[in-house]
Amino acid sequence: MHDSRETFPRRAFVTGYPVKHSRSPLIHRHWLEKLGLAGNYTRQEVEPTEFAGFISRLKSGESGFIGGNVTIPHKELAFELADRPDALSEELGAANTLWLDEGELHATNTDGYGFLANLDALAPGWDRADRAVVLGAGGASRAIIQAVRDRGVGEIHVLNRTVPRARELADRFGPRVHAHAMDALAEVLSGAGLFINTTSLGMEGEPAPDFDFSPLAPGAVVTDIVYVPLVTPILHQAQEQGFATVDGLGMLLHQAVPGFEKWFGVRPQVDAALRAVVLADMDAH
Repeated sequence: MHDSRETFPRRAFVTGYPVKHSRSPLIHRHWLEKLGLAGNYTRQEVEPTEFAGFISRLKSGESGFIGGNVTIPHKELAFELADRPDALSEELGAANTLWLDEGELHATNTDGYGFLANLDALAPGWDRADRAVVLGAGGASRAIIQAVRDRGVGEIHVLNRTVPRARELADRFGPRVHAHAMDALAEVLSGAGLFINTTSLGMEGEPAPDFDFSPLAPGAVVTDIVYVPLVTPILHQAQEQGFATVDGLGMLLHQAVPGFEKWFGVRPQVDAALRAVVLADMDAH
């Protein structure tokens, strides 16, 4: 009997609302072509009221997909509808990667993995930091705080314009995470080895305030999850002040790796060729 994967190429998706600007198809199709695999990866724009039905068709096999990525605003509901969410997504209450296995829908969240893999690749040794400062307490910050905590950083200080949102993250992720108002920035930067912007400050030409990074520890790393522009105003300021920086594009690329392996059976590599493909697309748009 032939392997059904040979007769029916595996199909995966990215779903969100909206989802037309997602670069995930570019990434996964690049890997499929490079690895010579029969398969496809497409955008599936699904309105929030239709998402439960979309997942039901995925579980039943009617949709023909073996899994996919989930982005805003469906991550929380994707977690709730999965049969077997893993421990990472359980703590976050959100999933961005789904796959079918023996008739059950599994879920995980690879955002934290992508964040750490990007830092490991571009700033090895960053995790010697005893203190990290996280700017912003929105949805993007959750997986990052979880990942940095799990890597062993001793103190994580979260600053947000509305302190209760930062406090919710401190309550969620434990005693090593501390909530602050924005005016505590200079204090918590003192001796920190890692600064992370998880807000939209500086995105696509938006202004960003001036930051004084001088209290950071020698050898500290400044990173930004925004990647349009690639060198954000925050990263530019850090570079001008002599600090190492890591842009946000690698997080996007690395977070795609675990899902591709689940759906297509091969673990792909994030390399200069993939980065060049995505940068060319960014330049064209």
